[in-house]
Amino acid sequence: MIKITNDLLYQLALTQVPQIGCVHAKLLIQQFHSAEAVFKARITDLEKTEGIGTVRARCIKSFSNFIQLEKEIAFIEKYKIKPLFINQPQYPQRLLHCYDSPTMLFYRGGTDLNTARVVSVIGTRINSTYGKQLTEKLVQELAAYGALVVSGLAFGIDAIAHRAALNNNVPTVGVLAHGLDSIYPSEHAGLAKEMIKQGGGLLTEFASDVTAEKHHFPVRNRIVAGLCDAVVVIETGTKGGSMITAELANGYNRDVFAYPGKTTDAKSAGCNALIKNNKAILLTETHELAESLGWDQPVSKKISAQKELFVHLNAEEKTIVEQLQEKQPLHIDELNLRCGISTSSMAAAILNLELQNIVQALPGKMYKLT
Repeated sequence: MIKITNDLLYQLALTQVPQIGCVHAKLLIQQFHSAEAVFKARITDLEKTEGIGTVRARCIKSFSNFIQLEKEIAFIEKYKIKPLFINQPQYPQRLLHCYDSPTMLFYRGGTDLNTARVVSVIGTRINSTYGKQLTEKLVQELAAYGALVVSGLAFGIDAIAHRAALNNNVPTVGVLAHGLDSIYPSEHAGLAKEMIKQGGGLLTEFASDVTAEKHHFPVRNRIVAGLCDAVVVIETGTKGGSMITAELANGYNRDVFAYPGKTTDAKSAGCNALIKNNKAILLTETHELAESLGWDQPVSKKISAQKELFVHLNAEEKTIVEQLQEKQPLHIDELNLRCGISTSSMAAAILNLELQNIVQALPGKMYKLT
C-alpha cells in the first residue's frame, strides 16, 4: 500500500501548473528530485532548468490552488486510491520510459503494474462475432503465460477482453479517460467493480473531477500503448482509437500484432492496413505472440537457468542477476543505477548474460531473467 505523504500535495500541484506538461515535469523532477523541491526552488534555478525558462518558472512560483488539491487528497484516502508519481518505484516502469509518460497516475486495484508480462488488447466498439471469438480465445490462452491484460473499458473488444480475463482468472486493468469518481460508459460500472474485486484494477491520469471528454481518449490511449510489452489489435476500421493506439505503440517501440480479416470487411480494414504497411505483425495464434516476445514457455513450466550458472558469473554479472531477482523487468537505466556499474561494463555483462540465456531483453530496453 502506498503511503499518503506530505509531498503528495506538491505532486498533485505539479500536474496542475499552467504551461507545465508531462515532459516539463519529468525534466523538473530529474533536476530537483521531488515535487516539493520544485515549488520551493528559487525562480532563478527554475529558469535555468532545461526547457523551463522564465514563463514556466513564474507559473510554478505563482501557483496557489492548494485547497482544491487537499480535496483531491481526501478523495484519494477515502477510496483507497494509489497515487503513482513518476519518481516512485510503483509507477509502471514500461510507461515511465515513454517520453510523454504522465506525471501522476491514479490507480485503484491490486495487481502489479510492473508484472513481467503485459498485453494490451484493443479493437472496435462495434465488433463482429469473429472479433468476439478471437478476443476470448486470445485472453483464455494468455492465462497460461501469466500475462496481465490491459484495455480501455470501452464497448466492444475492450469489454470483451476484460470479461474474458475475469472468466479465466487473468488480472485485467482498465485505463480510463476520466477521473475515478465515475465510470464511462456507465453500463460498465459492474464490470469495473468485478475487475477490482478479482485483483485487477482501474488506472487513469485524470483527477476525480475530470469527466470523459472526447479529447481525453487519444490521451488515454498513450497509456494503453505504453503500459505493455505488446499491443494486439483485434478488429478496427482504418480510423479511430485503435489505430491511434497502434501508432503510439510503434512510436514507443512496442510490438504491435493484428489479426487479419476479409478484404471486404470494413471492421478488419484497419488491421489489414497495419499488417500491409508493416506496422503490425500478422497474428493467427497466441503462441506466435508468446514466441515473438520470448515467452517460450508458460509460467507454470518455466525452468530457471540462472541457478545452475550462477557460480560461473563474474562480479558484475552476479550483481545484475541479484537485482533482477529482487525486481523484474527493469529498464536498462534503472538496472545500471541499482548495480552501480559503468555503462560499458553493464553493456558487456548484459551481453554475456543474454548469450548464456540467463537474461532476456524485452521491448523498450527492459530486461528480465529467463
